[in-house]
Amino acid sequence: MSALVGSANRHHTLVVLVENKAGVLARVAGLFARRGFNIYSLAVAPTDDERFSRLTVVVDVESAPLEQITKQLFKLINVVKITELDQAESVERELMLMTVRADAGRRSEVIELVNVFGGKIVDVGHEALTITLAGKPRNLDDFEELMRAFGIVELQRTGRVALPQLDRRAPAQIRKVS
Repeated sequence: MSALVGSANRHHTLVVLVENKAGVLARVAGLFARRGFNIYSLAVAPTDDERFSRLTVVVDVESAPLEQITKQLFKLINVVKITELDQAESVERELMLMTVRADAGRRSEVIELVNVFGGKIVDVGHEALTITLAGKPRNLDDFEELMRAFGIVELQRTGRVALPQLDRRAPAQIRKVS
């Protein structure tokens, strides 16, 4: 079953814009460790502006209230901005690499599921396949659960990345002022 089923209020996605400097990630991780805050998922990379990096952190609010987590993060000198993304109003994706047992007798079943979920087979062995799948975290959870029946040999997930959904409302008409 999905790791997030029934825990919509438990996990919150924070986007933290930080200065792109050595040691910043260690300071953020250290803050979480010192305060006993649990990180469910963490992804980090530079932004289009090389001065900044973007951390997408999914936090477990059962370990600490969200307000306390954000207050502590803002105390770090290298934190520029913190935004909470609502799952209903954001686009979230994750990448998974998985090696699964797939002997000749069951290989076609695995391939069919890979195709249904839009994944790709990136390596083939006599008794196993390595699969890559990118998509919504919930879809990856579902795929992972189905693959357990075949036997997961190795599994690696990147952690969630997210952006706010774009505004789909029609732009306001520009009126000419006379």
